Amino acid sequence: MNPFRYARADDAADAVALVTAGGTAAFLGGGTNLVDLMRETVARPDSLVDVSGLSDEITETDTGGLLIGAAVRNTALAGHLSVRTRYPLLSRAILGGASAQIRNMATVGGNILQRTRCTYFYDTAGSRCNKRDPGAGCDAIGGFNRIHAILDASPECVATHPSDMCVALAALDATVHIRSSGGARTIAFTDLHRAPGETPEYDTVLEPGDLIVAVELPALPFGAHSTYRKVRDRASYAFALVSVAAALDVQDGQVRDVRIALGGVAHRPWRAWKAEAALRGAPATAQSYRDAADAELADARPLSDNGFKIELARRTIVAVLTELAGPDGEAA
Repeated sequence: MNPFRYARADDAADAVALVTAGGTAAFLGGGTNLVDLMRETVARPDSLVDVSGLSDEITETDTGGLLIGAAVRNTALAGHLSVRTRYPLLSRAILGGASAQIRNMATVGGNILQRTRCTYFYDTAGSRCNKRDPGAGCDAIGGFNRIHAILDASPECVATHPSDMCVALAALDATVHIRSSGGARTIAFTDLHRAPGETPEYDTVLEPGDLIVAVELPALPFGAHSTYRKVRDRASYAFALVSVAAALDVQDGQVRDVRIALGGVAHRPWRAWKAEAALRGAPATAQSYRDAADAELADARPLSDNGFKIELARRTIVAVLTELAGPDGEAA
């Protein structure tokens, strides 16, 4: 690990000032991803600004939603009563995301900004990776790519975003609150993460010195009727091959409204806009769910080892929506 300086921020303004003072500083939350990257010399900041003691509360908003501080630990968020009752898909996503020890350390802001778990990205000694070393090439494309993207990839990068929590936040129309030297602003969660394009080294649209201070969940009347399903190679601590976060509102056998997001299939948490559009106003039937899944996956482009993800995603979408609709096709 390279030597680095350490400072603990007193507040958001102090954190931004410290990280923009010069050099290659980075914000430090729980460190569950950044410290690993530093050990592997993938990340080499010359200073760390500790923000783990800032904005660590969950509060009600005036519009009936929740404002979640970026330093809230994943365990606290998953166990919060309002989250478990009003947004159960978020609680289930977090609980499916990591070991209890990691959830106890990991913060909301850090979870959002975690980087891919592509093996080639971590292999600094023997692999080419455009995300780690722009212009080097992508060994995953012609290599072992079973866990990689089937949607929205590029010739430069086929890595997937690893977060379970982020899939739920994408489905919930969350908003990210940012603080920078230029002031405060908000970004729709679905606009935060980038497609790889020709510059896969940039995971998000954030600028240097931008600090995530909170995530806001809007009120969602049918958010309580939601779930998260993660399909993985083993039941304990594995990243998703495919995951689905969904909330469903059915009335008189017809889909009135729906939210769907997918994980494990793209460079960013994937909001299933096409599937949602196909379902609104459609009968709450397995055929409608299959048609919606087909619409979403029509542009999927599998690699040599991950073609199974298309059918796996299709079946998981259908299974999750069927579960939410109940045996009579009527969401409770």
